[in-house]
Amino acid sequence: MVDTVKTEEIAVEVGRILDEHKCRDTVVIDVREQSSWTDYFVIATVNSMGHLRGLVRQLKRDLSEKQIGILHRHKRVAEDGWELIDCGFMLIHLMDEPTRDFYDLEKLWFNGKVMFQSSTPSKSS
Repeated sequence: MVDTVKTEEIAVEVGRILDEHKCRDTVVIDVREQSSWTDYFVIATVNSMGHLRGLVRQLKRDLSEKQIGILHRHKRVAEDGWELIDCGFMLIHLMDEPTRDFYDLEKLWFNGKVMFQSSTPSKSS
C-alpha cells in the first residue's frame, strides 16, 4: 500500500481530474476514521453515459500510469448510472444525478473530512 500522504495527494488529484473533465459536485472525503476498508471516497456526478464511459477510460489510463491497481475490474461500464472504481485505499463513485440523489453518499459519510470540493454544482443546485 502507498503511504498516507501519497494516497491523500492521489485522491485529491483524482477529484481535480474529474472536475477538469466536466463532472459536477465532485467531492473527495477522507473516511479513514469511519472505515476500516478504504481511506477515501471520490464522488462525482456525470452528465451522460457517454461521459461516464469516457471518464472510466481516462481514469484507468491515469491510474495505470501512476501504477495504482484497480481491484475487481469490469470489462464494461455499468448501464445503471453508477460506476465504482475500487483502488483499495480509494473508492471512486461516478454516478448520474438521479442515482447520486437517491443514495446520497455524502450524507452517509458526513463525519468524513472533505479534502476537495468541486466548483461545478449539480444542475439541481
